[in-house]
Amino acid sequence: MTDDHIVRTERTFAATAEEVFDAWTDPEVMRRWFHCDPDWDTPVAEVDLQVGGKVRIVMRKPDGAEVGAHGEYMVIERPRRLVMTWTFEDEPANQQLIELTFFESAGSTTVLMVNTGISTDERRDSQDEGWHGCLDELDRLVTGR
Repeated sequence: MTDDHIVRTERTFAATAEEVFDAWTDPEVMRRWFHCDPDWDTPVAEVDLQVGGKVRIVMRKPDGAEVGAHGEYMVIERPRRLVMTWTFEDEPANQQLIELTFFESAGSTTVLMVNTGISTDERRDSQDEGWHGCLDELDRLVTGR
């Protein structure tokens, strides 16, 4: 891994840190936003929210193709920090790490996400685009748009 294979993004949401943290850890809520584009859906969101517990997501494109990923929770400090491994099912040998930090101020929450361990430039660019799409969906969810 090189420093070039990192996705780092920051996004502010009009919601409390607890609401945003819950959006990342409640499977019912995750099904409503955890996909890269508005015309995708998330038929599978499984969460065992404890250190060592598993998380799994399956996103479905409009053509029916599915993209799955899973991980294990390493750090859970509700509502301030969440760290988990992340492995895409189409690239099982590449275990990544996702670190989320939640900063609340005046009723809004800024999330800093750092995704490391990405295998290639192409994968990094695809994940950067995908994470921005997911965060757009999360923003739509919390703002009711």
